[in-house]
Amino acid sequence: MPKIEHRFDDATLAREERVQKRIVDVFEDPARQGLLYAGTKICANPARRGGECCHAWSHPGRIVAMTENLVPPEVAAKPEPSRWYRWIVLLGMSVAVYGSYYSFDYIGPLAPLLSRQLHFSDSQIGLLQAVYSFPNIVTMLVCGVVIDRIGTRKSMLIFGSMVFVGLAVTALSPSIAVMATGRLLVGTGAEALALASNVAIARWFWRGELSLGFGIRSSFCRLGSFSAQVSPTWAAGAYVYWQWPLLIGVGFGVFCIIGAILYWVLDSRGEKRFELGHVAHGGKVSLRDVFGFGRSFWLIAALCVTFYGCIFPFQTFGQKLLIESRHVSPQTASLLVGMEPLFSMIGMPLFGYLVDRYGRRSLFMMYGSLLIVPVFLMLAYTNIPPVIPMAMMGVAFALVPAVMWPALAYVVDRSRLGSANGMLDAVQQLGLVVINLTIGWSNDHWLASAVNPAGYRPSMWIFSMIALAAVAFAYLLRRVETGPHARGLETITTERQ
Repeated sequence: MPKIEHRFDDATLAREERVQKRIVDVFEDPARQGLLYAGTKICANPARRGGECCHAWSHPGRIVAMTENLVPPEVAAKPEPSRWYRWIVLLGMSVAVYGSYYSFDYIGPLAPLLSRQLHFSDSQIGLLQAVYSFPNIVTMLVCGVVIDRIGTRKSMLIFGSMVFVGLAVTALSPSIAVMATGRLLVGTGAEALALASNVAIARWFWRGELSLGFGIRSSFCRLGSFSAQVSPTWAAGAYVYWQWPLLIGVGFGVFCIIGAILYWVLDSRGEKRFELGHVAHGGKVSLRDVFGFGRSFWLIAALCVTFYGCIFPFQTFGQKLLIESRHVSPQTASLLVGMEPLFSMIGMPLFGYLVDRYGRRSLFMMYGSLLIVPVFLMLAYTNIPPVIPMAMMGVAFALVPAVMWPALAYVVDRSRLGSANGMLDAVQQLGLVVINLTIGWSNDHWLASAVNPAGYRPSMWIFSMIALAAVAFAYLLRRVETGPHARGLETITTERQ
């Protein structure tokens, strides 16, 4: 394999020889020759990089290049983490987010009880979910920068502890103000914990199986959501008094702390033994860095707002809607709404594996968004068994998130992953605040109830319009990713061989 050119001194060449197996394929397409996996760039001329040296070889049909800054010299001699160790690390962070996702979704099954015993209106119930999201519009930007500065270990322990404290406060009093304060703490901690785990996955799976690793972690998230949604079934005895389900939530908050401690121990040991992805840089982050992400990132952000704007607010009001408009029992309603996280729990690893193997990420997200468009009008205007639209929503809930969150590692630099995840979460939370409050207002304004099930139809139209917007953003993302400014979402495959 003939060498094209090098401008390294002897010491640098010796170090590069030890890491030649870490070469990175650069696409033959000139539009992608400047892209390495995780955002590192080289120039279109592989033998020169601005004032920085590159080491490159010719190869039939492609260019293969290695940059000096791809693998830091101090870790060049370390082996890659073994597969079993990576999966154990993933288990630790998954235990933490399992508890946090339970804490998000347990308000939905509790809504009928809050309405009957505490006389909360739909607007007040929507407020409990909205206040979970409202502070994160700003705090997720801060938390993203914090994760970039202090790393994933400290971040996960701090935010996991915050979730536990918030759950305890929520269970203290029937006062809407006290419960909202607890939900605010839970929301800040839970979303930041999930954000930190996203960055941790990039740290441990940056060489391959990124979407698969994210999918498996997300299966634990959905297991937490599923456990909450069907809690009236497995904890039926607790649903006779409003406070008891909240106390169960405090118990699930313990998982956040246990998982964070387990991750800390495993990551600390692994950092000394293995070569890991360097996702925290410890430097300053300016607003220009945070708001200067490219077009693909902002289309992903718009898709995130609109897609999740259909899923999570529906989970808040879905059980009440099914009980009052489809006249099912509370247990049946909890199982129907629980289909969303159940399908997601099963399907996310599968879809993660498929995009790792075949790419086509924006296309997958467009198909997933299309699935939820007819769901809400089917529930509002037809006699189709609700299990069918709920299954469609469940498949979409598995497909789109399995692709969307790992896609950030391809469209932003790894050293800014925390900030990018924070920005994405911030705009998502802004959308959830507005949509939760809007749906609650719509149901109250149109007097949605068991005696007036047609009052739910306006909110179903709102959901349908948001779903159509999600499809439009996914289509625009595909246009970008099949054009000259693509970042590789359609073409990069990272499955380990």
